[in-house]
Amino acid sequence: MLPLDDCLYALQATIPTVMRSSLHRCLQRHGIARLPDVEGDKPAKKKFKSYPIGFFHIDIAEVQAAEGKLHLFVAIDRTSKFALCNWSTAAAG
Repeated sequence: MLPLDDCLYALQATIPTVMRSSLHRCLQRHGIARLPDVEGDKPAKKKFKSYPIGFFHIDIAEVQAAEGKLHLFVAIDRTSKFALCNWSTAAAG
């Protein structure tokens, strides 16, 4: 089965006046308005590891921009989920 928007897109070529809401009502009337749940489709949820106060996770990404090479520094406090981002033209080495 296709998602609702994909069905709508496929039908618009042959039924140009079809609307998303009317298609949804039609599918509901025939009992097929929802896609079936697929087992194993979703990965199991993991819990975040507990960290002490003051522990920061830091990521550095290099980005090519019109101005040249930029570095994005991101620091996230794992306890409070506070995040700080900073762009720099040169990485400290």
